[in-house]
Amino acid sequence: MTEVHQLSRQDARRIAVQAQLLDVPRPSSLADVVCHLTFLQLDPAAPIVPSADLVLWSRLGSSYRPGELQEALEDLTLIDHHGLARPAADLALFRAEMAAWPGTGELKDWEERNRDWVAANDGCRRDLLELLRQDGPLRLRDLPDTCEVPWRSSGWNDHRSVKMLVAFMVELGEVARAGREGKEPRWDLASRIYPDDPVPSVADALAERDRRRLAALGIARAKAPAHPVEPNGVGPAGEPAVVAGVKGEWRVDPAYLGRPFTGRCALLSPLDRLVIDRRRTTELLEFDYQLEMFKPAAKRRWGYWALPILYGDRLVGKLDATAEREEGVLRVDAVHEDEPFPVDVRAAVDAEIESLAAWLGLEVFRP
Repeated sequence: MTEVHQLSRQDARRIAVQAQLLDVPRPSSLADVVCHLTFLQLDPAAPIVPSADLVLWSRLGSSYRPGELQEALEDLTLIDHHGLARPAADLALFRAEMAAWPGTGELKDWEERNRDWVAANDGCRRDLLELLRQDGPLRLRDLPDTCEVPWRSSGWNDHRSVKMLVAFMVELGEVARAGREGKEPRWDLASRIYPDDPVPSVADALAERDRRRLAALGIARAKAPAHPVEPNGVGPAGEPAVVAGVKGEWRVDPAYLGRPFTGRCALLSPLDRLVIDRRRTTELLEFDYQLEMFKPAAKRRWGYWALPILYGDRLVGKLDATAEREEGVLRVDAVHEDEPFPVDVRAAVDAEIESLAAWLGLEVFRP
């Protein structure tokens, strides 16, 4: 019988921080970071800098050069898959499911509906593949709508048949993102984008994805609430653990057990993987946080795009700041301290704010 590891909350926090490469020493390259984390979310919101760049800076520091991420996407070292930058070598783990689309075993009703809708528009699908073969990569607006059966939804995607068909063709492994023209994605044949690596079985691919996800999280629930970007659960990966003061069983990557810990200060993206699973953030890290960009200004506690502040193995506050490039400043409206900062914490946080501003080529401005 596998041993159930007994962990304190501090043990769990340190495992989570180490797994996210937020301790000392820092990783050495963009490739190392993305390979370990498994993906970067390519979210367009950029009150300070795009989230993916902030995730990289918080790991690599000033050695990360803005523009490296875009270069990696352009040379296909990283591939934009569903708005996530993933290592090219990892795409085989997703092509397994593509080959089995719309699913394995008994299909759910919605899977059957999607399959039947794509089949009903096979002529348009073939038209798009031929157009991309000849002229790709192309923007969505460049792809003609010859669908015989329009897509119908509750309203959000009405009159967007080509958009939905391209999305299903991505699921089928036929089409892939091929960079952007401005803010618009361009699309091309997946055979020109994805490496031609051997594809494992679906079961083996899902098991490996669970294992790698746990290596990036350190400690996680086997099952967790669904998340639109990436699952937070890790299935049977790792080994069972319980955390003192927290109900239920966790899964832990044994590679982190007993590892020495040296913490540091870091400013995190609101979409950082350390905090994106709000339940886990509350249970293990004891940190109260929500992204407030969609709240009315009067109802925000911490700010539109407040950055969680990590010090050692604790999340200790939030930074409300905005990059005002025309004025040449990083405007710091507030540093919200969950509990009053000791002198050393305050100094470390101020130094990290200065470091962020210098990396952006801005001066710190506190109104």
